[in-house]
Amino acid sequence: MSSIPKNTTYKVQQKNREAIITIVGFLGAGKTTLLRHLITHYTDNGWSPFVILNDYENAYLDANQLTDTIEPTCIRALTGSCICCSGIDELRNYVNRIPERTNGITLIEANGTSDACSLMEFLGVGVNDRFLPPIQVSVVDVKNWQKRKEHNELEANQIQVSSLLVLTHIEKTTAQRQAFVIKALKKCNPFAKILTIDDLNIKLLSGLVPSKNKAQELDHLKTHWASCSCDLPDLPDVGCIYDICRTLPKSILRVKGCTKIGMETSYTYFERNPDGEVFVRPFNGVPITDAKLLTIGPNSRPSLLKEAIAESLVNAASRLQ
Repeated sequence: MSSIPKNTTYKVQQKNREAIITIVGFLGAGKTTLLRHLITHYTDNGWSPFVILNDYENAYLDANQLTDTIEPTCIRALTGSCICCSGIDELRNYVNRIPERTNGITLIEANGTSDACSLMEFLGVGVNDRFLPPIQVSVVDVKNWQKRKEHNELEANQIQVSSLLVLTHIEKTTAQRQAFVIKALKKCNPFAKILTIDDLNIKLLSGLVPSKNKAQELDHLKTHWASCSCDLPDLPDVGCIYDICRTLPKSILRVKGCTKIGMETSYTYFERNPDGEVFVRPFNGVPITDAKLLTIGPNSRPSLLKEAIAESLVNAASRLQ
């Protein structure tokens, strides 16, 4: 496993200039997990992080899940546009309005289909001088790297101008698979450091320099996928969640939802990753957009979501008879 050498020389953060770290990576790779890790460790070490989240549909759901680690006033959700193109002006405005803080650091999580190379090119222009040039960190799912079929090109694009590659889902892979992925990553981006979350030293992260790697051009339309959402009623049991995720086609790469289960007064959050794994956990607080089901990927359309919900309710009625 590659790590940052002890004798590496790092750019020292200039006085009164704040580092910007953008987190990119394919859908379900673990970007939010890394973001939560960084927020916690920066805060514990006397830093004042500010977070911007971007998603095609309802970034507020993910923003809500971070309020147990950071004050809501230090989070901004950017929904409905892609920050690598149509949303870049809005992103710059968000960044330029961030209040100055002692030991401030800005963390930006891009949506899972972002053209990471275009994002770095555009974000580096028009940002206030009080910020350092943005640094990109890419999260790499070792288990599923380059198993995305028609989406492999996009996944590879997302590491090409990153200064640091963070490996995730390693526990589900063999040593042979890990070595294969690391070799492929070094070939694609020979300048990037490669670490796991456990190996990551947050004190060094803000001292990384922008990547010198030359990126291969990507057809930008390949980063623009369908997405949609619809209201999600209270569900009779947790089985409905698994029914919904099983019913929605595999072409839909990301499924997220938030609602109440049975007689519970608190909300439950769930998500389905591109490889089909479903995760269910308590939702932090109350969703400001009410209960929703949302999807990202080809064939996403509200009618399909509503059909999946209806089928899950029929199945629940049979189970509860």
